[in-house]
Amino acid sequence: MVRTANRTTIAAAAAALGVALAGCSAPGGSDGDKASSTNQITLADAEPVGQYYPVAGYGATGVSPVFEGLLRPSAPNDKELPDLAPALAESKPKVSDGGKTWTVRLKKGVTFHDGSAFDSKDVAATYRAVLDPKSASPIADDYRLIDKVETPDASTVVFRLKAPNGGFASRLLLGIAPSEKVTSGDAANSELNTKPVGTGPFKLQRLAPNEATFVANDKYRSGKPEVDKVVIRHVEDDNARMQQVVSGQVDGSALPPRLAKSVEGRDGLKVAGVRSADWRGVSLPVSVPITSQPETRRALNIGVDREALVEKVLAGRGTPEVSPITKVFPQRADVDFTKAKGAARKAEAEKLLDEAGWKKGADGVRTKDGKRAELTLAYPASDTLRRELASAFADQLRGLGVNVKLWGGSWDDIEPKMRTTAVMLGGGDNPYTVDTQAHRALHSRGSASGPFDNPGNYKNAKVDAALEAAQSTSDETEATKQYRAAQDEYVKDPAYVVLATLHHTYASRDKGFSGPAPIVEPHSHGTTWGPWWSLGAWKKN
Repeated sequence: MVRTANRTTIAAAAAALGVALAGCSAPGGSDGDKASSTNQITLADAEPVGQYYPVAGYGATGVSPVFEGLLRPSAPNDKELPDLAPALAESKPKVSDGGKTWTVRLKKGVTFHDGSAFDSKDVAATYRAVLDPKSASPIADDYRLIDKVETPDASTVVFRLKAPNGGFASRLLLGIAPSEKVTSGDAANSELNTKPVGTGPFKLQRLAPNEATFVANDKYRSGKPEVDKVVIRHVEDDNARMQQVVSGQVDGSALPPRLAKSVEGRDGLKVAGVRSADWRGVSLPVSVPITSQPETRRALNIGVDREALVEKVLAGRGTPEVSPITKVFPQRADVDFTKAKGAARKAEAEKLLDEAGWKKGADGVRTKDGKRAELTLAYPASDTLRRELASAFADQLRGLGVNVKLWGGSWDDIEPKMRTTAVMLGGGDNPYTVDTQAHRALHSRGSASGPFDNPGNYKNAKVDAALEAAQSTSDETEATKQYRAAQDEYVKDPAYVVLATLHHTYASRDKGFSGPAPIVEPHSHGTTWGPWWSLGAWKKN
């Protein structure tokens, strides 16, 4: 689970979505200037600049202009998810010892931006730093299945796992930093956050408080990129980013679906919707009376009209969803909370609430044992989409007799209260393996790994057992069976009201470049993703 777009960052993957984007004209660099030369791309991003250290979570899914992992997502194909292809690895990993040993041969002749040579020591240092408790890495739990990282020679890395794991390839997407610059201590304080050194097609030239400038790596092993410069401006407010796109101050940005729809076609602007594993849903704290019972949590899931939320709030750019294990994963079970539709669905939800002892009072709000059916629903005040989803969700719950108080605050305000407050969350941090998503969201120990993992303190022994069995086998058939067993149990005893997976929306201008079409995206989105996920491969038309 992740709280914002880039912190830890179904159908075919955005097939046939053509990419033709780049910079505008007129020199300059201030917020009031037009985006500059034809080989420069200027983009607006909701996320702050200067958080570029892989150990701190940056680029953990293999997409970054600066860093590369041993593997990376490949360009779209006829599959729903892209393959994981060699990047810094010479070839795909060799798996042995029943799935417990993964051996990776490295490409030779690769250099970092500072001119130092890349070898196995850099890989080992980066992975060991993630696992080092002193790093306080937010992604550490995803890598704890690693027992040892060995370097038999400069071109070979051997990962020895604590148990077989068929999804370990997804952990090989982690960006690699030079061992000389990987220091002990809190990853959030590492110099590599603001002075990143990777092997990727772009390198950081300048970092200002609200703007980062990346330039093409003229020594990149595949050749210098044809895009000369990429400027990323931090613009947190959704409406402000929209205005900068419309005015030509920037060449593109990620926007909430309804804002994106409002600018489509204006002055040559194009809007692309990209499918993702990124879900939005409401955590249900077990400490709150109305959400303390499996029956009431089921009732809320049954009573919500997800199709209406997708149509009205997401402008149709989303897919209704009921589980944190979403339809993007092949392990997704064919589950739902009921076969009822429309009014019958709401009637079933109300009946469940009645049977659980929650009766409507004269004011329309349910009570039980003198306690009112009330819930505080928090959302980050700066996130337009979550605010709109929270408001629409609250309206639907009030129709069931549950009073919802909306609270828009900062994450710093919300985080300490997540055990007693429902939160409009986002998930789906890694679409290339289901196990990290499932464990973070549903396993009882997830609540101990971070406040955004299993925030409602959900505990179900059958779900735990199925998830553990799935993660400890290299047999994909058996793993799928166990993940589906966990989902079958989840619909009896849910932890969230998952609403939908998003189609990330991006507004941009055609400025004469073409490149790979977008791929199915994780929770992370913004200027690293969408049309711009593979800028190093763009070609001038």
